[in-house]
Amino acid sequence: MQVSIINKSKHDLPHYATAQSAGMDLRANLDEPVVLQSLERKIIPTGLYIALPEAYEAQIRPRSGLAIKHGVSLVNTPGTIDADYRGEIGVIMINLSKEPFEIKDGERIAQMVINKFEQVSWQVVDNLDDTERGAGGFGSTGK
Repeated sequence: MQVSIINKSKHDLPHYATAQSAGMDLRANLDEPVVLQSLERKIIPTGLYIALPEAYEAQIRPRSGLAIKHGVSLVNTPGTIDADYRGEIGVIMINLSKEPFEIKDGERIAQMVINKFEQVSWQVVDNLDDTERGAGGFGSTGK
């Protein structure tokens, strides 16, 4: 699948690191480093603009290395980029650690995964079909 992209960043286009990778790393596009204080959140620009085909979305997900090593994640995860959005991709990062975290230009800050989706039309009914689980909620299938 081909996707139109404008790259106003100083960095290479996002790419798959391996043949089986689902996500592509997004890099910070900064004129100077940004420091995230403990529990602070900021939108980090990427310099990327995309035009996804109809019925596709891009999900912006945290990088596990940043999460485990530094306690840095994304606030709205996964973030969704709709097919009709044409603005710059920004990544809403948060520092969940007690220490300040510095984001440098070119640093890999998130992953982008492209997915196909379908929109639903609701069918209003009076009852739902029975299942083995039924209405069992949080933790109901575990021990």
